[in-house]
Amino acid sequence: MRVVLLGRPGAGKGTQAGILAEKSNIAHVASGDLFRKHLGEGTELGKQAKGYMDSGALVPDHLTIKMVLERIVEPDAANGYVLDGFPRTMEQAKALEAALEEQGEHIDSAPLIEVETDELVRRLVGRWVCRICQTPYHELTALPSKPGVCDLDAGELYQRDDDKPEVVRARLETYDKQTAPLIGYYESAGKLKRVNGQQEVGKVTADLLEAVQG
Repeated sequence: MRVVLLGRPGAGKGTQAGILAEKSNIAHVASGDLFRKHLGEGTELGKQAKGYMDSGALVPDHLTIKMVLERIVEPDAANGYVLDGFPRTMEQAKALEAALEEQGEHIDSAPLIEVETDELVRRLVGRWVCRICQTPYHELTALPSKPGVCDLDAGELYQRDDDKPEVVRARLETYDKQTAPLIGYYESAGKLKRVNGQQEVGKVTADLLEAVQG
């Protein structure tokens, strides 16, 4: 089972991808985790990506693609994987499809978690993150035991600049422009399945499982 999980920032992709991977016995491949791993280990790919990030430039598609392609051939991905945060552009989607075709494989399903803009803003502006382990908390749904302190490592909680309301709306607009063609790409291939992301977490999971297994 090879799954591309789509959804706007705040839709719950990370949470659902992790649950989906565990319940389906496949690997959870998050592009953000891959970047952190390569940067932390100082790999050649990590060094190249860091050069772009330090200069304030976007990491080129070919580096992101290489990281992901290396990851999905690891042993724990033999049964399949759910891609979280990748692909984000048409170039990435086409490169992924081309690489899989060479191995006689393909993406099986591309569920899209749909959440309205106002709800996404509500979710994102209340988010706080641990400076040490990056564990997310939320003012409405996931408060820490002690205000401003991470439950896991006592790290300071802070709000990212890009989680402020005006920035959140701008981020969503940019994301929509970038990914709208991607949604059409998977829809035309008959692989897109739409899931209501404004239900409780367990119902979203159940609908996602039905979408990828049905």
